[in-house]
Amino acid sequence: MLLPVFFIFLGFALLIKGASWLVSGASFLAKKNNIPDLVIGLTIVAFGTSAPELIVNTVASYENHSDIVLGNIIGSNNFNLFMILGLVGFIFPITVQSSTVWKEIPISFLGACILLILCNDFFLNENLIISRWDGFILFSLFVGFLAYIYKQMTKEKSEEQTKNVQEFSTLKIWGLILVGLTGLILGGKLVVDNAVNIATNLGISEKVIGLTIIAAGTSLPELMTSVVAALKKNSDIAIGNIIGSNIFNIFLILSISAFVRPIQYSKVFNTDIYLLIGGTIFLFIAMFTGKKKKLDRWEAVILLVTFITYTGYLISNEV
Repeated sequence: MLLPVFFIFLGFALLIKGASWLVSGASFLAKKNNIPDLVIGLTIVAFGTSAPELIVNTVASYENHSDIVLGNIIGSNNFNLFMILGLVGFIFPITVQSSTVWKEIPISFLGACILLILCNDFFLNENLIISRWDGFILFSLFVGFLAYIYKQMTKEKSEEQTKNVQEFSTLKIWGLILVGLTGLILGGKLVVDNAVNIATNLGISEKVIGLTIIAAGTSLPELMTSVVAALKKNSDIAIGNIIGSNIFNIFLILSISAFVRPIQYSKVFNTDIYLLIGGTIFLFIAMFTGKKKKLDRWEAVILLVTFITYTGYLISNEV
């Protein structure tokens, strides 16, 4: 039992380090082209920190572990929203841009609602499955999100200096990206295989393993990125990373998982999706309570307490 635990920690270490190298390389590449912080947070950093989820889900989908696929996506989004945003908001109240309040947060909410509809096949009398056609719908929405980001990017140009970035050659930047991707792939394989091994030996469902251990582990890059951004008082990166990652997880990562293999859906995940929808609504309302367009500490505490309580509920039901 100790050996699988060791390999899971080793896998997480590779995922975190790989994501760090990937984010650094991608961010340097973006900075060279004067891309704004919010855009970097919503795209480059969000994709980089979501890369562990992408690799873990691709492996899990290929090996037909549907509960891990869904648990990782939904669990990671809840971990991002409640735990990471709650922790970051507690450290330093986050000021949110108008575009994030009125556009990115609603897009994240829309993604969660579409996920609920597709998973439950409300309009079709079929087996509950996320088909390749559903994956195509999600991927189309992801392309639409990228088009929106591109439109935002053309409206504003970053005035930040790229002096430090210029010290990195294009070769070094792409080297970071490729080494990072290699670490992610190896780490993802270690995490999935050994998590399934532990779940089997202990009699714990793959759903709970996915919603807790794997979701938290693959969300560590988001946690580290957002906490560091908060300490540096860079709210755009902190909030953009979280909201962007949640959008990427549903539209991109779940669609790719469905392309690899259609995903069997269990209605036990509905409660977790409802929690995600409720949390996103709470975040939107929080922008108009207390100080406007800011996540205050007391609101961050509510997010944290909600997550801790619900996680305790999940674990207690397995024991």
